[in-house]
Amino acid sequence: MGKIIRCITNDGTVMAVGIDSTDIVNEAVRIHETSAVVSAALGRLLTAASMMGDMLKGKDNSITLRLAGDGPAGSLIAVSDFEGNVRGYVQNPIVEIPLNNNGKLDVAGAVGKSGTLYVIKDVGLKEPYNGSVPIISGEIAEDITAYYAISEQIPTVCALGVLVNPDLTVKAAGGYIIQLLPTADDGIIDRVEKSIEGIAPVTKMLDSGMSIEQIIKTALKDFEVEVLDEGEAEYKCNCSRERVERALISTGREELESMAKELPEIEVNCHFCDKKYVFSPQEILNLVD
Repeated sequence: MGKIIRCITNDGTVMAVGIDSTDIVNEAVRIHETSAVVSAALGRLLTAASMMGDMLKGKDNSITLRLAGDGPAGSLIAVSDFEGNVRGYVQNPIVEIPLNNNGKLDVAGAVGKSGTLYVIKDVGLKEPYNGSVPIISGEIAEDITAYYAISEQIPTVCALGVLVNPDLTVKAAGGYIIQLLPTADDGIIDRVEKSIEGIAPVTKMLDSGMSIEQIIKTALKDFEVEVLDEGEAEYKCNCSRERVERALISTGREELESMAKELPEIEVNCHFCDKKYVFSPQEILNLVD
């Protein structure tokens, strides 16, 4: 389980969401068997999606992030519900590229430095909200920041990190999103910028034993911070046999009859959790009916 918290400054000008997503990212790595740099990239996107999902209001709300860059990892997807429970998928889970100039995993090299970040929010309206921004750096945190600035006009600070062990397990993962509320003025912006100046990377703070609450209070050290709520989030897929049946039915009668005739069994794999659903030809014909 990952711990996720929401906070506000006592003057009501700044809100923050933070998460220790180590367990979530480790589960994603186990399912998708990612290489180190892809673990870092997918882990960052899952962390961001979990926090953005937790910021939604309604219990049936969800958010989808799709990062379509020109790097060798291909498209990355993360989907979160309103509690921050998240699932994800990467097109190419194994990417082996050199470290970047700082000696770190080259997430931008794996994702690509051009392309588009798509954000889809389902908040119970007739049509989902669709937003998109060009990829700014491919490091993901900067791209999330750019999305909020361009698409929602909300001044935002986003920090994300994933620390991968030599055995490819995840030692630490987490992040925070800080946003100015409508009551904030230019003076508050200056205070936030001063507060986060020189702050250590998220993974370094987590690895040193700091809690996510301590990390947010460190990031907002020039403010009095109150925790509004805290909860647990996990890597959680909502696939089911019934959902797969509906997807198969949507392919149409002709396609189903062809499957039943030509294949001894029909196997459908969930992209998010790798669970396999097997159907006999007769079960496929039953879907036709």
